[in-house]
Amino acid sequence: MHTFLSFISILAQAGGDATGVKAGRAIALGVGGGLGAVGAGIGIGTIFGSVIESVTRQPEMRDEITSIQWLGFALTEACFFYGLVAGLIAFFL
Repeated sequence: MHTFLSFISILAQAGGDATGVKAGRAIALGVGGGLGAVGAGIGIGTIFGSVIESVTRQPEMRDEITSIQWLGFALTEACFFYGLVAGLIAFFL
């Protein structure tokens, strides 16, 4: 709670203050990376949970299900990296 209040006090300072700008950039990086990581974690958990369920229902389809699993995993991780890059862009610009 103390950290959150210190962020609020920094942001409450004058708009042109360099400290407030740096804090805003750090928050942008944290939000971009954090939300991307949360979304990717949920997506990956859903993918692997569904794969386990699918393979237990139809074991003969294991190879095809596994190939589709890795495609979904790669696309989910790409979304995380897009969020991270967006946060880095907001941090440095």
